Amino acid sequence: MEQESPVALDKPTVLSREITLEAWQQKGQWFNYDGHAIFSRMEGQGEALVLIHGYPTASWDWSRLWPYLTPHYRVMALDMLGFGFSDKPANRRYSIDDQADLHQGWLEGLGLKRVHLMVHDYGCSVAQELLARQQEGRLGFTIASVCFLNGALFPEVHRPLLVQRLLSGPMGGLVSRGMSRRTFDVQFRRLFGGCHWPSQAELDNFWYLLTYNNGRGILHRLIRFMEERRCHRNRWVGALLRAEMPTAVIFGRTDPISGVAMARRYQELVSNADACGLPRVGHYPHYEAPQQVFTAYQAFRSHH
Repeated sequence: MEQESPVALDKPTVLSREITLEAWQQKGQWFNYDGHAIFSRMEGQGEALVLIHGYPTASWDWSRLWPYLTPHYRVMALDMLGFGFSDKPANRRYSIDDQADLHQGWLEGLGLKRVHLMVHDYGCSVAQELLARQQEGRLGFTIASVCFLNGALFPEVHRPLLVQRLLSGPMGGLVSRGMSRRTFDVQFRRLFGGCHWPSQAELDNFWYLLTYNNGRGILHRLIRFMEERRCHRNRWVGALLRAEMPTAVIFGRTDPISGVAMARRYQELVSNADACGLPRVGHYPHYEAPQQVFTAYQAFRSHH
């Protein structure tokens, strides 16, 4: 049953604790994965809550939600290979399977035995692969719950932007290397729903993360995940449908690519579906409406 969350303004006390991109980087830690440096963040005490970001951004997406979560959980996030402050090898064949390996190795290396996941966009597919591995007995830890934000859980209802279709096409390399700042700003703004429009300074930060360490040159390699979703639909959707742990969807209702249609499909296919729609919120609910996402997430956790 879908619930609709009322629009609520963020509390000033939390807004005053927003984390700058510089502070986010300074408090990070790096570790080695397959010879490459991976940026990560960890803070808080309690049950482990792993946040997995989307395409084409990075873990900093979670910075506005972070202060709400860290008083309650041990919150953990990384920049996946090819994203944000992590290394971006030019000739790597990026894949969801590779990013799942990265998360699995990281969490097992930390000795964690039980984790909760909150995932967005590209990260939803990573989580679905991890669910499939858990069902196959291939994880060294247990996934205790999964909260999905806007993402293409079901590729048949995903509606990519024009720039995404171009990046995934035969001329993707040229589109990637030639992407202008103006094109990025126009396309990225389209993803937001009106509750919080990104300021010019915020767009500067997202662009910085995207272009950091020649990131613009590999966008067409990273976006191969759209084809992977189609190829592995049975595995990844099947893993979601077979999941025995609690799952929920918290989604922005005005997302043009994976919003209402995705949530409707989730409710059609998943027994006892737990879905919460946020009005005037787009593709980045955790950034646009962090207080609403936190309230909905705590409601989900309190029921399980």
